[in-house]
Amino acid sequence: MNRRRFLKESFAFSAVATLGSFSGVAAIATAGPKTADLLMLGDWGDENPTAQFVVATAMRDYLGRNALTPQALLMLGDNWYGDLAGGTRSLRWRTQFEEMYPASEFACRAYGILGNHDYQMAPMSKADVELAYAHGGRSRFTMPGRWYSFQFPAKDPLITFIALDSNVPEGDGAGGRKPGIDRNGFMTMTPDQKAEQLSWLEIELRKRPTTPFLAVLAHHPVYSDGPHGDHATLIQDWDPLFRKHRVHLYLAGHDHDLQHLEFENHPTSFFLSGAGGADLYNLKINSLQRGPYAQKVYGFSHLSVSEQAMTLRHVDATGRILHTFSKTPEGITRIVR
Repeated sequence: MNRRRFLKESFAFSAVATLGSFSGVAAIATAGPKTADLLMLGDWGDENPTAQFVVATAMRDYLGRNALTPQALLMLGDNWYGDLAGGTRSLRWRTQFEEMYPASEFACRAYGILGNHDYQMAPMSKADVELAYAHGGRSRFTMPGRWYSFQFPAKDPLITFIALDSNVPEGDGAGGRKPGIDRNGFMTMTPDQKAEQLSWLEIELRKRPTTPFLAVLAHHPVYSDGPHGDHATLIQDWDPLFRKHRVHLYLAGHDHDLQHLEFENHPTSFFLSGAGGADLYNLKINSLQRGPYAQKVYGFSHLSVSEQAMTLRHVDATGRILHTFSKTPEGITRIVR
């Protein structure tokens, strides 16, 4: 069976009209009164903010064109590349966050998670700086801890998010790696922190569901068609829990592209949005081989959620909707574009 036929039969390709156009800037259907919207992007805080500015402008235009009011932003890690001199008082907080995503148009919390570049000492621990900045109480940038959970929207929530730190130690001293260092040489959490987070995650997933949807977000993909590939440690530790507790959605960045992966008989959709401003990466696997979607392009993503379905869209830096799919609380996935 070829890939396109597999997708069509396994994930019920929709015969409905698409929600955008490849020939022009796309618009979306009017959301219902009980629909909540958020935007997401990863790998955004590059030292050269040129591409970040283009993507941020596209986000603002997209909101205006579609009369959308985002109720949250998800910042999917690698929030700061390079030095963050001055720590919480760095000018970069103002120019590349507060003004790049202004409160006048993004009057909502921006939930952050830690990426591998956030673990660098530049010159101090950027992870500690980000936590301190969030705890200062003067910014929309929100990071209660290295891992945490929240429901969205705050009133009459429709989806539960579990935010994790995917900077897990992979080395055990073998192959030249040391504990607390990942496969690419970046610093990570300690083995004790890794065990503590995994225990916490299991407790969170065992809780009785109170929202129609459950999503997990972390910086590193569990599965990726990009150059970093699949993450063996996360597959070992997290994937069985996603299957057991039927997690609807896993959100990540790290590979600088836009992706959506589905696997037969897996309850979780894997959705990557890592094209927020850093240099783009070449894909390693063609989406016709393992998809349904992957593209090397700058952009961001949009999640709409209601009691009946959640809809996710990848949008490029010109505002075009490139890929759309929806999912019901029962796990039925429909590829719209």
